[in-house]
Amino acid sequence: MRPELRLSLQFADARHRARLPRHRVARWIRAALAAPAEIAVRVVGEDEGRALNRDYRHKDHATNVLTFDYAREPVVVADLVLCAPVVEREAAAQGKAVEAHYAHLLVHGALHAQGWDHARAPEARRMEAREREILLALGLPDPYAPAPSGRAKPGTRARSRTEYPRPARSAA
Repeated sequence: MRPELRLSLQFADARHRARLPRHRVARWIRAALAAPAEIAVRVVGEDEGRALNRDYRHKDHATNVLTFDYAREPVVVADLVLCAPVVEREAAAQGKAVEAHYAHLLVHGALHAQGWDHARAPEARRMEAREREILLALGLPDPYAPAPSGRAKPGTRARSRTEYPRPARSAA
């Protein structure tokens, strides 16, 4: 039995709302969880994605997924922010379905929220192997496999990190 998940799904950029029904997003995240979790997923546009990446990672460009993890025990508490235009561009460049790319990035972010990282090569190999295992169990393709043409896919490794200042939570 999978851990309990309390999910908030928000769309500041609604272009992929129909591709991301709540039950599907919950299934993808739940597959990556080892503990109960409260996770908010926010799908944003380029401007908000860039501002968050600039403010919290000091990188002045939008990125595919950002993980803001607040607690890991006894319940994982995190916000996952996905930038719809970046996800769409990457999926096209990598020759994969947008839904499959979202699934990968949600699994990736959920793993970050639980302490997984890819800052060093050994960690990256372990995290990528876990992502593959989860996605294959979900019936989804290996996100790190070469593109169907046989060429390596550009930008295959997600670039999110958990090592940035945590935004303050309001008391309300």
